[in-house]
Amino acid sequence: MSSLTRLSFFYVAIYLGTGVSLPYIATYLRDCGMSGAAIGLILAIPMLAKPFTGPALAVWADGFTLRRSPMVLLSLGAGLGYAALLIAPGALGLAVAWFIGQTLLSTVSPLLDVIALRRARSEGFNYGLPRGTGSAAFIVANLIMGVVLTFVASAIIPIWIALAALLAALAAGVFVPPERVHAEGAKPVGAERWKGVGLLLRNRTFLLAVTTAGLIQGAHAFYYGFSTIIWREQGISDPIIGGLWGVGVAAEVAFMWFLEPWRRKVGPEKLMILGGVAAVLRWIAYAFTPPLWLLFPLQALHAFTFAASFLASLRLIEKLTPPSHASSAQAMNSALSMGFALGVATWFSGHLFDAFGSYSYLAMAGVAALGLAGAIILNHRTGGRGPS
Repeated sequence: MSSLTRLSFFYVAIYLGTGVSLPYIATYLRDCGMSGAAIGLILAIPMLAKPFTGPALAVWADGFTLRRSPMVLLSLGAGLGYAALLIAPGALGLAVAWFIGQTLLSTVSPLLDVIALRRARSEGFNYGLPRGTGSAAFIVANLIMGVVLTFVASAIIPIWIALAALLAALAAGVFVPPERVHAEGAKPVGAERWKGVGLLLRNRTFLLAVTTAGLIQGAHAFYYGFSTIIWREQGISDPIIGGLWGVGVAAEVAFMWFLEPWRRKVGPEKLMILGGVAAVLRWIAYAFTPPLWLLFPLQALHAFTFAASFLASLRLIEKLTPPSHASSAQAMNSALSMGFALGVATWFSGHLFDAFGSYSYLAMAGVAALGLAGAIILNHRTGGRGPS
Protein backbone atom coordinates (compact mmCIF):
# COMPACT_ATOMS: atom_id res chain seq x y z
CA MET A 1 0.00 0.00 0.00
CA SER A 2 1.43 3.39 -0.99
CA SER A 3 2.18 6.15 1.52
CA LEU A 4 -0.48 8.31 -0.15
CA THR A 5 -3.16 5.68 0.49
CA ARG A 6 -1.97 4.97 4.03
CA LEU A 7 -1.94 8.63 5.00
CA SER A 8 -5.32 9.23 3.37
CA PHE A 9 -6.88 6.51 5.54
CA PHE A 10 -5.52 8.07 8.71
CA TYR A 11 -6.61 11.59 7.77
CA VAL A 12 -10.09 10.15 7.18
CA ALA A 13 -10.12 8.60 10.66
CA ILE A 14 -9.09 11.92 12.25
CA TYR A 15 -11.62 14.07 10.39
CA LEU A 16 -14.58 11.79 10.87
CA GLY A 17 -14.50 13.05 14.45
CA THR A 18 -13.65 16.66 13.69
CA GLY A 19 -16.51 16.82 11.20
CA VAL A 20 -18.89 16.40 14.14
CA SER A 21 -17.05 18.03 17.03
CA LEU A 22 -16.27 21.33 15.31
CA PRO A 23 -19.77 22.21 14.07
CA TYR A 24 -21.86 20.55 16.76
CA ILE A 25 -20.11 20.43 20.14
CA ALA A 26 -21.53 23.86 21.02
CA THR A 27 -25.00 22.43 20.38
CA TYR A 28 -24.34 19.63 22.87
CA LEU A 29 -23.00 22.08 25.46
CA ARG A 30 -26.02 24.35 24.91
CA ASP A 31 -28.33 21.38 25.53
CA CYS A 32 -26.37 20.71 28.74
CA GLY A 33 -27.54 24.13 29.94
CA MET A 34 -24.38 26.11 29.23
CA SER A 35 -24.60 29.84 28.40
CA GLY A 36 -22.77 31.41 25.48
CA ALA A 37 -20.02 32.63 27.82
CA ALA A 38 -19.63 29.18 29.39
CA ILE A 39 -19.50 27.51 25.96
CA GLY A 40 -16.86 29.97 24.82
CA LEU A 41 -14.74 29.32 27.91
CA ILE A 42 -15.04 25.51 27.71
CA LEU A 43 -14.06 25.50 24.04
CA ALA A 44 -11.25 28.01 24.61
CA ILE A 45 -9.40 26.32 27.49
CA PRO A 46 -7.58 23.66 25.39
CA MET A 47 -6.61 26.32 22.85
CA LEU A 48 -5.36 28.76 25.48
CA ALA A 49 -3.21 26.01 26.98
CA LYS A 50 -1.92 24.82 23.61
CA PRO A 51 1.21 27.03 23.51
CA PHE A 52 2.32 24.97 26.53
CA THR A 53 0.72 21.57 25.90
CA GLY A 54 1.49 21.53 22.16
CA PRO A 55 5.31 21.90 22.35
CA ALA A 56 5.46 19.74 25.49
CA LEU A 57 3.59 16.88 23.82
CA ALA A 58 5.63 17.32 20.62
CA VAL A 59 8.90 17.08 22.57
CA TRP A 60 7.49 14.00 24.31
CA ALA A 61 6.54 12.53 20.93
CA ASP A 62 10.06 13.11 19.60
CA GLY A 63 11.31 10.76 22.31
CA PHE A 64 9.74 7.73 20.59
CA THR A 65 11.47 5.58 17.99
CA LEU A 66 8.57 5.69 15.48
CA ARG A 67 6.46 8.76 14.77
CA ARG A 68 3.22 6.78 14.80
CA SER A 69 3.65 5.40 18.36
CA PRO A 70 2.64 8.62 20.19
CA MET A 71 -0.23 9.07 17.72
CA VAL A 72 -1.75 5.79 18.93
CA LEU A 73 -1.47 6.81 22.59
CA LEU A 74 -2.75 10.36 22.03
CA SER A 75 -5.78 9.14 20.08
CA LEU A 76 -6.65 6.56 22.75
CA GLY A 77 -6.47 9.19 25.48
CA ALA A 78 -8.58 11.57 23.42
CA GLY A 79 -11.28 8.94 22.97
CA LEU A 80 -11.53 8.48 26.73
CA GLY A 81 -11.69 12.24 27.28
CA TYR A 82 -14.48 12.71 24.76
CA ALA A 83 -16.44 9.78 26.22
CA ALA A 84 -16.27 11.46 29.63
CA LEU A 85 -18.39 14.32 28.25
CA LEU A 86 -21.39 12.01 28.65
CA ILE A 87 -20.96 11.73 32.42
CA ALA A 88 -19.15 14.98 33.23
CA PRO A 89 -20.78 16.84 36.16
CA GLY A 90 -21.56 20.46 35.33
CA ALA A 91 -19.47 23.11 33.61
CA LEU A 92 -16.23 22.11 35.35
CA GLY A 93 -16.60 18.45 34.43
CA LEU A 94 -17.41 19.29 30.83
CA ALA A 95 -14.41 21.62 30.66
CA VAL A 96 -12.03 18.94 32.00
CA ALA A 97 -13.35 16.24 29.67
CA TRP A 98 -13.19 18.53 26.63
CA PHE A 99 -9.70 19.69 27.61
CA ILE A 100 -8.38 16.13 27.74
CA GLY A 101 -9.99 15.01 24.49
CA GLN A 102 -9.21 18.11 22.48
CA THR A 103 -5.67 18.63 23.78
CA LEU A 104 -4.59 15.09 22.98
CA LEU A 105 -6.28 14.76 19.58
CA SER A 106 -5.22 18.19 18.34
CA THR A 107 -1.59 17.17 18.86
CA VAL A 108 -1.96 14.28 16.42
CA SER A 109 -2.54 16.43 13.31
CA PRO A 110 0.77 18.37 13.36
CA LEU A 111 2.65 15.11 14.00
CA LEU A 112 0.89 13.58 11.01
CA ASP A 113 1.59 16.67 8.88
CA VAL A 114 5.33 16.19 9.43
CA ILE A 115 5.14 12.69 7.91
CA ALA A 116 2.79 13.73 5.10
CA LEU A 117 4.90 16.72 4.04
CA ARG A 118 8.08 14.67 4.04
CA ARG A 119 6.56 11.73 2.14
CA ALA A 120 4.92 14.08 -0.36
CA ARG A 121 8.28 15.68 -1.11
CA SER A 122 10.26 12.42 -1.33
CA GLU A 123 7.63 10.39 -3.22
CA GLY A 124 6.35 13.16 -5.46
CA PHE A 125 2.65 13.40 -4.53
CA ASN A 126 0.60 16.45 -3.57
CA TYR A 127 0.29 16.83 0.22
CA GLY A 128 -3.18 18.25 -0.40
CA LEU A 129 -4.44 14.86 -1.63
CA PRO A 130 -4.34 12.97 1.69
CA ARG A 131 -5.17 16.12 3.69
CA GLY A 132 -8.05 16.93 1.35
CA THR A 133 -9.34 13.35 1.66
CA GLY A 134 -9.56 13.96 5.38
CA SER A 135 -11.56 17.11 4.73
CA ALA A 136 -13.90 15.08 2.50
CA ALA A 137 -14.49 12.77 5.47
CA PHE A 138 -15.27 15.91 7.51
CA ILE A 139 -18.07 16.70 5.02
CA VAL A 140 -19.50 13.18 5.18
CA ALA A 141 -19.53 13.13 8.98
CA ASN A 142 -20.98 16.64 9.09
CA LEU A 143 -23.83 15.86 6.72
CA ILE A 144 -24.65 12.58 8.46
CA MET A 145 -24.81 14.27 11.86
CA GLY A 146 -26.99 17.06 10.48
CA VAL A 147 -29.58 14.44 9.53
CA VAL A 148 -29.12 12.30 12.65
CA LEU A 149 -29.78 15.26 14.97
CA THR A 150 -33.26 15.64 13.54
CA PHE A 151 -34.12 12.23 15.06
CA VAL A 152 -31.67 11.67 17.94
CA ALA A 153 -30.75 13.65 21.06
CA SER A 154 -27.50 15.64 21.06
CA ALA A 155 -25.82 13.03 23.30
CA ILE A 156 -24.94 11.29 20.04
CA ILE A 157 -22.33 14.02 19.46
CA PRO A 158 -19.80 12.99 22.18
CA ILE A 159 -20.49 9.32 21.43
CA TRP A 160 -19.55 9.85 17.78
CA ILE A 161 -16.37 11.82 18.43
CA ALA A 162 -15.19 9.36 21.11
CA LEU A 163 -15.60 6.42 18.75
CA ALA A 164 -13.87 8.37 15.96
CA ALA A 165 -10.86 9.03 18.22
CA LEU A 166 -10.60 5.32 19.06
CA LEU A 167 -10.81 4.55 15.33
CA ALA A 168 -7.96 7.02 14.79
CA ALA A 169 -5.85 5.13 17.35
CA LEU A 170 -6.40 1.91 15.42
CA ALA A 171 -5.68 3.62 12.10
CA ALA A 172 -2.46 5.14 13.45
CA GLY A 173 -1.12 1.71 14.29
CA VAL A 174 -2.25 0.11 11.03
CA PHE A 175 -1.90 2.76 8.32
CA VAL A 176 0.69 5.37 9.36
CA PRO A 177 4.04 4.46 7.74
CA PRO A 178 6.67 3.24 10.26
CA GLU A 179 8.83 6.33 9.90
CA ARG A 180 11.59 6.85 12.42
CA VAL A 181 11.68 10.08 14.42
CA HIS A 182 15.49 10.19 14.29
CA ALA A 183 18.17 8.47 12.29
CA GLU A 184 19.51 5.23 13.71
CA GLY A 185 21.47 6.02 16.87
CA ALA A 186 20.72 9.76 16.67
CA LYS A 187 17.92 10.04 19.21
CA PRO A 188 18.61 13.20 21.28
CA VAL A 189 17.99 13.48 24.99
CA GLY A 190 15.10 15.59 26.27
CA ALA A 191 17.30 18.62 26.99
CA GLU A 192 18.46 18.72 23.37
CA ARG A 193 14.88 18.51 22.10
CA TRP A 194 13.88 21.46 24.34
CA LYS A 195 16.90 23.38 23.07
CA GLY A 196 15.42 23.15 19.58
CA VAL A 197 12.22 24.79 20.84
CA GLY A 198 14.29 27.66 22.25
CA LEU A 199 16.01 28.19 18.89
CA LEU A 200 12.63 28.45 17.17
CA LEU A 201 11.41 31.01 19.68
CA ARG A 202 14.39 33.23 18.87
CA ASN A 203 13.69 33.15 15.11
CA ARG A 204 11.74 36.37 14.43
CA THR A 205 10.63 35.36 10.95
CA PHE A 206 9.34 32.06 12.31
CA LEU A 207 7.42 33.87 15.05
CA LEU A 208 5.97 36.34 12.55
CA ALA A 209 4.81 33.49 10.31
CA VAL A 210 3.07 31.55 13.10
CA THR A 211 1.54 34.71 14.58
CA THR A 212 0.18 35.79 11.20
CA ALA A 213 -1.31 32.36 10.57
CA GLY A 214 -2.69 32.37 14.11
CA LEU A 215 -4.55 35.64 13.62
CA ILE A 216 -6.13 34.60 10.32
CA GLN A 217 -7.11 31.17 11.68
CA GLY A 218 -8.16 32.68 15.02
CA ALA A 219 -10.65 34.88 13.21
CA HIS A 220 -12.66 31.69 12.56
CA ALA A 221 -13.42 31.37 16.28
CA PHE A 222 -16.91 32.84 16.33
CA TYR A 223 -17.83 30.88 13.20
CA TYR A 224 -16.65 27.58 14.69
CA GLY A 225 -18.31 28.13 18.02
CA PHE A 226 -21.57 29.91 17.25
CA SER A 227 -22.51 29.83 13.55
CA THR A 228 -24.65 26.70 14.01
CA ILE A 229 -26.52 28.29 16.93
CA ILE A 230 -27.11 31.52 14.96
CA TRP A 231 -28.28 29.66 11.87
CA ARG A 232 -30.68 27.62 14.00
CA GLU A 233 -32.07 30.85 15.45
CA GLN A 234 -32.58 32.09 11.87
CA GLY A 235 -34.81 29.06 11.32
CA ILE A 236 -32.36 27.12 9.16
CA SER A 237 -32.80 23.35 9.63
CA ASP A 238 -30.03 21.03 10.83
CA PRO A 239 -29.65 19.23 7.47
CA ILE A 240 -29.25 22.59 5.69
CA ILE A 241 -26.76 23.72 8.33
CA GLY A 242 -24.81 20.53 7.68
CA GLY A 243 -24.92 21.41 3.99
CA LEU A 244 -23.55 24.89 4.69
CA TRP A 245 -20.62 23.44 6.62
CA GLY A 246 -20.18 20.90 3.83
CA VAL A 247 -19.92 23.61 1.18
CA GLY A 248 -17.15 25.35 3.12
CA VAL A 249 -15.13 22.18 3.53
CA ALA A 250 -15.84 21.09 -0.07
CA ALA A 251 -14.26 24.35 -1.22
CA GLU A 252 -11.29 23.57 1.04
CA VAL A 253 -10.98 20.09 -0.51
CA ALA A 254 -11.17 21.47 -4.05
CA PHE A 255 -8.40 23.94 -3.24
CA MET A 256 -6.14 21.21 -1.86
CA TRP A 257 -6.83 18.68 -4.61
CA PHE A 258 -6.93 20.78 -7.77
CA LEU A 259 -5.08 24.07 -7.24
CA GLU A 260 -1.62 22.71 -6.39
CA PRO A 261 0.10 24.11 -9.55
CA TRP A 262 -1.45 27.55 -8.96
CA ARG A 263 -0.54 27.44 -5.27
CA ARG A 264 3.10 26.75 -6.10
CA LYS A 265 3.14 29.56 -8.61
CA VAL A 266 1.67 32.10 -6.19
CA GLY A 267 3.86 31.12 -3.22
CA PRO A 268 2.96 30.89 0.49
CA GLU A 269 3.48 34.56 1.38
CA LYS A 270 0.96 35.78 -1.17
CA LEU A 271 -1.40 32.93 -0.30
CA MET A 272 -1.36 34.20 3.28
CA ILE A 273 -2.26 37.69 2.08
CA LEU A 274 -5.10 36.27 -0.01
CA GLY A 275 -6.39 34.35 3.01
CA GLY A 276 -6.36 37.53 5.11
CA VAL A 277 -8.27 39.56 2.51
CA ALA A 278 -10.90 36.83 2.13
CA ALA A 279 -11.29 36.55 5.92
CA VAL A 280 -11.92 40.28 6.39
CA LEU A 281 -14.59 40.26 3.67
CA ARG A 282 -16.20 37.02 4.84
CA TRP A 283 -16.65 37.97 8.47
CA ILE A 284 -17.97 41.45 7.69
CA ALA A 285 -20.63 39.85 5.49
CA TYR A 286 -21.59 37.30 8.18
CA ALA A 287 -22.11 40.04 10.75
CA PHE A 288 -25.28 41.16 8.95
CA THR A 289 -26.96 37.71 8.88
CA PRO A 290 -27.01 37.24 5.09
CA PRO A 291 -29.91 35.25 3.61
CA LEU A 292 -29.55 31.52 3.00
CA TRP A 293 -28.90 31.87 -0.74
CA LEU A 294 -25.93 34.15 -0.05
CA LEU A 295 -24.50 31.97 2.70
CA PHE A 296 -23.55 29.24 0.23
CA PRO A 297 -21.15 31.35 -1.89
CA LEU A 298 -19.81 32.99 1.26
CA GLN A 299 -19.05 29.55 2.66
CA ALA A 300 -16.94 28.85 -0.42
CA LEU A 301 -14.52 31.53 0.82
CA HIS A 302 -13.38 28.92 3.33
CA ALA A 303 -11.03 27.75 0.57
CA PHE A 304 -9.05 30.95 1.12
CA THR A 305 -9.71 31.92 4.75
CA PHE A 306 -8.71 28.44 5.95
CA ALA A 307 -7.08 26.29 3.25
CA ALA A 308 -4.87 28.94 1.63
CA SER A 309 -3.53 30.30 4.92
CA PHE A 310 -3.17 26.80 6.41
CA LEU A 311 -1.12 25.43 3.51
CA ALA A 312 0.92 28.63 3.38
CA SER A 313 1.84 28.30 7.06
CA LEU A 314 2.85 24.65 6.69
CA ARG A 315 5.20 25.43 3.80
CA LEU A 316 6.71 28.44 5.52
CA ILE A 317 7.33 26.56 8.76
CA GLU A 318 8.83 23.63 6.85
CA LYS A 319 11.34 25.98 5.20
CA LEU A 320 12.20 27.94 8.33
CA THR A 321 13.09 24.93 10.50
CA PRO A 322 15.60 22.05 10.25
CA PRO A 323 14.19 18.49 9.90
CA SER A 324 15.33 17.56 13.42
CA HIS A 325 12.94 20.14 14.88
CA ALA A 326 10.08 19.55 12.42
CA SER A 327 7.64 18.08 14.96
CA SER A 328 8.22 20.88 17.46
CA ALA A 329 7.95 23.56 14.78
CA GLN A 330 4.67 22.28 13.34
CA ALA A 331 3.31 21.74 16.86
CA MET A 332 4.18 25.34 17.74
CA ASN A 333 2.54 26.52 14.53
CA SER A 334 -0.57 24.54 15.42
CA ALA A 335 -0.39 25.84 19.01
CA LEU A 336 -0.72 29.40 17.77
CA SER A 337 -2.78 29.07 14.58
CA MET A 338 -5.28 26.53 15.91
CA GLY A 339 -4.42 27.12 19.55
CA PHE A 340 -3.75 30.28 21.49
CA ALA A 341 -5.08 32.87 19.00
CA LEU A 342 -8.15 30.76 18.29
CA GLY A 343 -8.58 30.11 22.02
CA VAL A 344 -8.50 33.79 23.00
CA ALA A 345 -10.93 34.63 20.21
CA THR A 346 -13.23 31.73 21.20
CA TRP A 347 -13.23 32.83 24.84
CA PHE A 348 -14.24 36.35 23.92
CA SER A 349 -16.69 35.02 21.32
CA GLY A 350 -18.89 33.56 24.04
CA HIS A 351 -19.27 36.94 25.74
CA LEU A 352 -19.71 38.68 22.38
CA PHE A 353 -22.43 36.23 21.39
CA ASP A 354 -24.41 36.89 24.56
CA ALA A 355 -24.11 40.67 24.05
CA PHE A 356 -24.16 41.25 20.29
CA GLY A 357 -25.24 38.08 18.49
CA SER A 358 -24.14 37.93 14.86
CA TYR A 359 -22.56 41.41 14.99
CA SER A 360 -19.72 39.70 16.87
CA TYR A 361 -18.38 38.70 13.47
CA LEU A 362 -17.14 42.28 13.11
CA ALA A 363 -14.63 41.58 15.88
CA MET A 364 -13.44 38.57 13.88
CA ALA A 365 -13.01 40.81 10.84
CA GLY A 366 -10.76 43.01 12.99
CA VAL A 367 -8.65 40.00 14.03
CA ALA A 368 -8.36 38.97 10.38
CA ALA A 369 -7.25 42.50 9.46
CA LEU A 370 -4.36 42.19 11.94
CA GLY A 371 -3.44 38.89 10.30
CA LEU A 372 -3.55 40.54 6.89
CA ALA A 373 -1.16 43.23 8.11
CA GLY A 374 1.20 40.52 9.38
CA ALA A 375 1.04 38.71 6.04
CA ILE A 376 1.99 41.89 4.18
CA ILE A 377 4.97 42.45 6.52
CA LEU A 378 6.02 38.80 6.11
CA ASN A 379 5.85 39.07 2.33
CA HIS A 380 8.01 42.21 2.47
CA ARG A 381 10.52 40.61 4.85
CA THR A 382 11.01 37.48 2.74
CA GLY A 383 10.67 39.24 -0.61
CA GLY A 384 7.83 36.87 -1.47
CA ARG A 385 10.35 34.10 -2.10
CA GLY A 386 9.08 31.53 0.36
CA PRO A 387 8.91 27.82 -0.38
CA SER A 388 6.45 26.52 -2.91
